[in-house]
Amino acid sequence: MTTPHGRAAPASASRFRTRQADRPRWERPAFWALLLATGVLYLWSLGASGYANSFYSAAAQAGGADWKAFLFGSLDAGNAITVDKPPAALWPMGLSVRLFGLGSWQILVPQALMGVATVGVLFAAVRRRVGPGGGLLAGAVLACTPVAALMFRFNNPDALLCLLMVCALYCAERAVEDARTKWLVLAGVCFGCAFLVKTLQAWLILPVVAVVYLVCGPTPLRRRLWQLLLGGLSTLAAAGWWVALAELWPAGSRPYIGGSQTDSFLELTLGYNGFGRITGDETGSVGGGGGWGETGLTRLLDAETGGQISWLLPAALLLLAAGLLLTRRAARTDRKRASFLLWGGSLLCTGVVFSFMSGIFHAYYTVALAPYVAALVALGGVSVWRARERVWCAVVLAVAVGGTAAWSYALLARSPEWFPWLRWAVLAAGVLAACGLLAVRVAPRGLTAGLAVVGLLAAVAGPAAYAFSTAATPHTGSIVSAGPGDARGGPGAGPPGGGPDGKGKGAPDGQGPSGGSAGQPPQPGGGVKGDGRGPGNRPGGQGPGEGQGNSQQGQGRPAGGPGGGLLDGGSVSAKAETLLKKDASSYTWVAAATGSQNAASYQLATGAPVMAIGGFNGSDPSPTLAEFRQYVEDGRVHYFLAGGTGGPSGGQGSASRISTWVQAHFEKVKVGDATFYDLTKRK
Repeated sequence: MTTPHGRAAPASASRFRTRQADRPRWERPAFWALLLATGVLYLWSLGASGYANSFYSAAAQAGGADWKAFLFGSLDAGNAITVDKPPAALWPMGLSVRLFGLGSWQILVPQALMGVATVGVLFAAVRRRVGPGGGLLAGAVLACTPVAALMFRFNNPDALLCLLMVCALYCAERAVEDARTKWLVLAGVCFGCAFLVKTLQAWLILPVVAVVYLVCGPTPLRRRLWQLLLGGLSTLAAAGWWVALAELWPAGSRPYIGGSQTDSFLELTLGYNGFGRITGDETGSVGGGGGWGETGLTRLLDAETGGQISWLLPAALLLLAAGLLLTRRAARTDRKRASFLLWGGSLLCTGVVFSFMSGIFHAYYTVALAPYVAALVALGGVSVWRARERVWCAVVLAVAVGGTAAWSYALLARSPEWFPWLRWAVLAAGVLAACGLLAVRVAPRGLTAGLAVVGLLAAVAGPAAYAFSTAATPHTGSIVSAGPGDARGGPGAGPPGGGPDGKGKGAPDGQGPSGGSAGQPPQPGGGVKGDGRGPGNRPGGQGPGEGQGNSQQGQGRPAGGPGGGLLDGGSVSAKAETLLKKDASSYTWVAAATGSQNAASYQLATGAPVMAIGGFNGSDPSPTLAEFRQYVEDGRVHYFLAGGTGGPSGGQGSASRISTWVQAHFEKVKVGDATFYDLTKRK
């Protein structure tokens, strides 16, 4: 092939044109329709959630106002303390705020776009193995997974983490095809960037990628080892530059590393955000080391987690086994088997860790599993369908469809008042399709195809309905949940919970719900009017995991109150906002408050920095009493907000001493239900 100037066209260009010519005409319109539908689902009425998790929204606001806060992930533009994660997930939101101003859409649209991108990359990965039909199926299953519809409309770090994990596996798929080093290097970059989103969780599947390429890579062993070494170095480089920056930057001129007890990102990574999640030994966590639900193989199916992710999980595992059986005699470098190993190994590795980790665990973490489940359903489903003339393949199809319908019935029965007819329709359609698929070898082709469509619709109807319910419901706070309000068995269905990453201890089992959807639109500053008993929410105390809504109680304080709580921000009155804004430019921090959610509400309402004493839990030892007194003497803090939360460890002692010192030496200012102390006026 030649160019218009008579020169030979590059081989890559020739291959590209060949691939384009091989694609069916319907593929491109169908692909864009999938992305459009996903975008509508994830963007529809997005602003109803307000600032969603005000903890991360306040950090995005700070990053949009100050570049140092942007670089380190500070909660406030005064750079007192960072969030308890590395900052990469905050960067898209911070840039959006800097470009378009502060608002709900500016915070949440980047998350929704990440969801659309994740669906697109998953389509591309699966299409390379089983064609465009399989790619569309994988993308649709992912888009309609309830926990995906939740987290791609929310501002926790999991959206970006999920996108980067899918990109890493796509690059690994490409490396297995032709052994080009660049794809392993790009996969390493994805893993490194993901580390800057959620530390060690990003590396759960890294061993899977390395082992699969080592076994299946189409190149000599020595070259495979060398390529994996380069991939590992790219991972370290992509993550290590920021880690080195945080560790080597003089502590006095950067914010305190939130969530750590020694102002060290490495301690945070290996301890609270690392092995502490596995063992339950999480220094600095309120109530860490227990209370996160029963561990074991059924954890992903239980009342807390089942409705989020497990709809197609049994089918994915069955189809994984079937796919490996179908490819058992293939060559070492067989691409389809490598794909089953990549996506299946990622599902098993991540699922086992989630099932048995004793530390902080929240149901919405399982969004990490959603692409793996979707990929296996598509890869396995298409592969078994193509081999349906074999008796055992027909049986697998029937069991997958019938079993999924039966499990969907059980999950839908956990919310019995919500469209009760749906579970019966799903069960009937699934049983009908399963019976027909058992006779696939003798049934007419048209009838077989129709039964397959019925079975597919029965399999996805339940999770799709939960996803639509999730998209129609506002979600605010720290511990959010997908599906209708009673989807997890009603009040008391879950264990106690914590902060934006699970920190904090909730009510004892049976005393509070585990939901996290606000019943009414959030007000500026994070509060919620009313009692929060609207759609998707249940009254009661604290529930499990990251995502309790502002409409629920936090630490014994009514939701939406001026002091806020560990899991929910406080409502900010117009008078309090006016008070803090007066002469705000004269101070580094217009106020200080114990606990990050409390501080975040006032910061979002005023647009001015508010110091979070003790970080999210109030348990971080920052600032010390001596440091805070120096800030006051230097005239850098205007007000101190009474109330808030404090953890049980060293940070609570610091927060408590600061509060006691302030109350003893400064004048009280009452503004509605809120109590401030003017740090410029001594008694």
